[in-house]
Amino acid sequence: MFSGIRMNDMGSTTTVEARKTAFLWLPFLVLPAIYLPALYDLVVDWYSDPNYSHGFLIPIISGFLLWKKREAILSAPRATDNGGLVVLVAGLLLFVAANGAAEYFTIRLSLLVTFIGLVYYLFGREIVKLARFELLFLVFMIPVPYLIYYATTVPMQLLASKITVWALNVLGAGAFRQGNIIYLGDTALEVAEACSGMRSLVSLLALGCLYAHLSQKRPSAKLILFASTVPIAVIGNAFRVFVTSLLAYTVTENVTDEPLHTILGLSVFVVAFVLLFILATVLRRLFR
Repeated sequence: MFSGIRMNDMGSTTTVEARKTAFLWLPFLVLPAIYLPALYDLVVDWYSDPNYSHGFLIPIISGFLLWKKREAILSAPRATDNGGLVVLVAGLLLFVAANGAAEYFTIRLSLLVTFIGLVYYLFGREIVKLARFELLFLVFMIPVPYLIYYATTVPMQLLASKITVWALNVLGAGAFRQGNIIYLGDTALEVAEACSGMRSLVSLLALGCLYAHLSQKRPSAKLILFASTVPIAVIGNAFRVFVTSLLAYTVTENVTDEPLHTILGLSVFVVAFVLLFILATVLRRLFR
């Protein structure tokens, strides 16, 4: 008799827990439905724009890092937190305002804010604290506003051109520049928009952030390594333009043909990662 009562009690408790679990996860099922048009456009951008093809990897990387922390997250105290409700409401208001203005970057950003607000409200501060990097890392899946992208592209084209002409003249090549066009004897090489370095910078910022998080223990060292991604990306792209110009001058003018152009494009990431690795090693020794 008594064991039967215990079983009924256990059954009722299990049912209540199951309902609570379903209630907790229900908003995360509703959220994609609300943001479905924005999510669709986001995936289209990842697929069609080479500048943001890394966007497919960002949620996977965040999910993998969270999986590695699963024991700490599952054992952490969980409770609803009204502070998360403030973030949630802010994200939804941002969504409404951005839809009214048809501003796609803000709509996508509101998705991230709303998602973080949901996690914060339903699971509490401790869970957000444990998963803060993985949640904030998702910002790299959002394409940079085109206004910022194109406003930055021209200065980076000119910077790459200037560095390349200086390096070539150090070698005695007699190069000169008009705008973003480099002249080497009878050879003229244009540093096009695709060679400005913005494409590699966008991807390298995500890579630098992840590498800083994984390779450094001190927050100051992480910040320094991440901030260094910008000049390192500029150096890597200048190296690519320099090598391309040098090959065009000394070997062949067909350096923009495939597969050579793609191989030279990959050199940006090789140079950048080598420099990041060297700097990370130095920072680990300085910030023990």
